[in-house]
Amino acid sequence: MPSVFDPSHPAVLTEGLRKRYGGSNGARVLDGFDLAVAPGTIHGLLGPNGAGKTTAVRILTTLLTADGGHAEVAGYDVARQPAHVRTHIGLAGQHAAVDEFLTGRQNLEMFGRLYHLGARRAQRRTAELLERFGLTEAANRPLRHYSGGMRRRLDLAASLILAPAVLFLDEPTTGLDPHSRNEVWQAVRSLAASGTTVLLTTQYLDEADQLADRISILAPSGPGGGRVIAEGTQADLKARIGTDRIDVIVTTAEQVELAARTVGDVADGAPELDSANRRVSVPVADRVSALAELARRLDDSDVEVDDIAMRRPTLDDAFLSLTGRRVVADENDAGGAGTGRTG
Repeated sequence: MPSVFDPSHPAVLTEGLRKRYGGSNGARVLDGFDLAVAPGTIHGLLGPNGAGKTTAVRILTTLLTADGGHAEVAGYDVARQPAHVRTHIGLAGQHAAVDEFLTGRQNLEMFGRLYHLGARRAQRRTAELLERFGLTEAANRPLRHYSGGMRRRLDLAASLILAPAVLFLDEPTTGLDPHSRNEVWQAVRSLAASGTTVLLTTQYLDEADQLADRISILAPSGPGGGRVIAEGTQADLKARIGTDRIDVIVTTAEQVELAARTVGDVADGAPELDSANRRVSVPVADRVSALAELARRLDDSDVEVDDIAMRRPTLDDAFLSLTGRRVVADENDAGGAGTGRTG
């Protein structure tokens, strides 16, 4: 069996993974799910509501049994060697699994003892993690006095008690304010920089855009769903939807159609009209020359413009183009969200 430290072998690997809920006639959540995550990278797993992201994480962390296919984590077979898998992974779910009545230090020491580190090793590991996550000054305060971002950082620290080779983060910043989300992002970047492999599921496309080295997008549930339909870097995925766009905001809604007709010859495709927001969005091939030509034509046609701006393809555009949907908040797969920690 290949070693987790072998850079030629994925830290997380699935081949044809399948899972159905409710018996042979139940909902098929995963149907040929393939994934390969390189060691020491952050890999984002995106998909619409019910696409199977949480189910995949639950299988990979040995919390759920697959109906078919093959999966390895840290070089170990998930089905045949679950105990070995659990000793090499950490899992942080959507909700912090720490005790708000204990201090930060007590929480980490408790997890250390649960992992059979012994009192002294648990204390040493706790001190290391408190320092690493910037929580030393707050170590002796009960968690009920921690901010949301501090709690999530402590939860991440708890998932690293055994210094796992692979960390699974299932919606790690759900419900956090922007400042707290940024704190967690910094912690995740630090983990990857130190060599930890991270598999991240998230409902926030900007989070995947900020953190992930590569992204896999799952197809929506239903026929053809439960499998990866696109994979690559953010740039790869954005490039798949083609050109840049120019957005024109006209002064009145009545001028939207006139603006679309005026700039139609400049577009590298059909313009998109949004009368409610007085916007015409035009795909273009050569954005610099197209912008100048578009502005000239609008001026010649006496179209009154409030704003005109160039827009590069976003991850949200790529996601919508590939899946036909936008990410929905408060996502749960058919099997329910997995929270907790393995070890």
